[in-house]
Amino acid sequence: MSCIEGGFSWNEMDVCSPLKPDSKLKHRPLTPLRVVRGVICLVVFLSTAFMILVCFAPIIAVILRLLSIHCSRKAISLLFGIWLALWPFLFEKINGTKVVFTGDTVPPKERTLLIANHKTEVDWMYLWDLALRKGSLGHIKYVLKSSLMKLPVFGWGFHVLEFIPLKRKWEVDEPVMRKLLSSFADPADPLWLAIFPEGTDYNEEKCKKSQIFAAETGLPVLSHVLLPRTKGFCACLEALRSSLDAVYDLTIAYKNQCPSFMDNAFGVDPSEVHIHVRRIPIEDIPESIADAASWLTDTFQLKDNLLSDFNTQGHFPSEGGGGGGGGGGEEELSTLKCLVNFMLVVVLTVVLVYLTIFSTVWFKIYIGLSCAYLATATYFEIQPMPILDFVKATCVCNRPRSE
Repeated sequence: MSCIEGGFSWNEMDVCSPLKPDSKLKHRPLTPLRVVRGVICLVVFLSTAFMILVCFAPIIAVILRLLSIHCSRKAISLLFGIWLALWPFLFEKINGTKVVFTGDTVPPKERTLLIANHKTEVDWMYLWDLALRKGSLGHIKYVLKSSLMKLPVFGWGFHVLEFIPLKRKWEVDEPVMRKLLSSFADPADPLWLAIFPEGTDYNEEKCKKSQIFAAETGLPVLSHVLLPRTKGFCACLEALRSSLDAVYDLTIAYKNQCPSFMDNAFGVDPSEVHIHVRRIPIEDIPESIADAASWLTDTFQLKDNLLSDFNTQGHFPSEGGGGGGGGGGEEELSTLKCLVNFMLVVVLTVVLVYLTIFSTVWFKIYIGLSCAYLATATYFEIQPMPILDFVKATCVCNRPRSE
């Protein structure tokens, strides 16, 4: 992916400065209790993901998909939306992280393209907190680096959920991306497609390289985000524009520090996550590739200003330093609903484990074949084609051409 031209000169470049931690909100200590709790959470989350995948994926992601992609996606979003809801429960209720939403209050269940800055390796997980509140948790898909598809169990889940893997080489990624995007164009299928246009997570070294490139090419020199790569964003717009309602521009910032995955698992960071939301109707996004690329660059310049304000004030401008756990008009998650969902997933997993151990040998064979299929399909990026679509495609290919 490459960036477009136009912006600031070298003399306008600021020294790269990451967000400063808030001295009033200390990093939580890694106590023995947090270690035990974190290990239990990881075991529960991994085991539940594995059992749900191997038991249900062949049915809803293969057999049902052979009949109807729409019905398959609906079943997948319902089942895996229940599992994904465990993560906001962990973040907000178990760890006590305050998630503050500001800016526009977006309507529920829109078809939308989400763009966000990429401060750390777990930014994408906090999009689930917004999606859960909007009834779209099972419909969210990500454009992500292909190496994540190799993660044990989770990579299988990414494949079933139809995440788009990229190798960060546009000549290789473009045909793969356009093929998958074309399958998302049906407006009957709910969709939240999330993309991180920076292409990688932020650090000082990458920021300096981005600034040097921007200064040499006349692009805006940014201090709190990297210069966005525009080709993937433009490809998403080109393929999906006619079926989208809006683009959501999300700016993410953290107190104390930018968390890692293990920080999240053990609850030591972050103390707060701030997500500023802008909803842009799709008709307000320029249609030409060059203008859309310029719009994206301008949007990241706005993000840079927002993060600069956050760095100085400790909150986004519209927060005014206050606000509760939800913020920005978003409601708090219901503790009761989170607990009921958690118990539902755990009970389902216990039943599936019992069946795997004590049921007939045929069920064990089914589990083994399911694992083999998921590993193979994920590695070779196999998605079954509906039978009717296959028959139509075959008939078209075999139809004699008129002279």
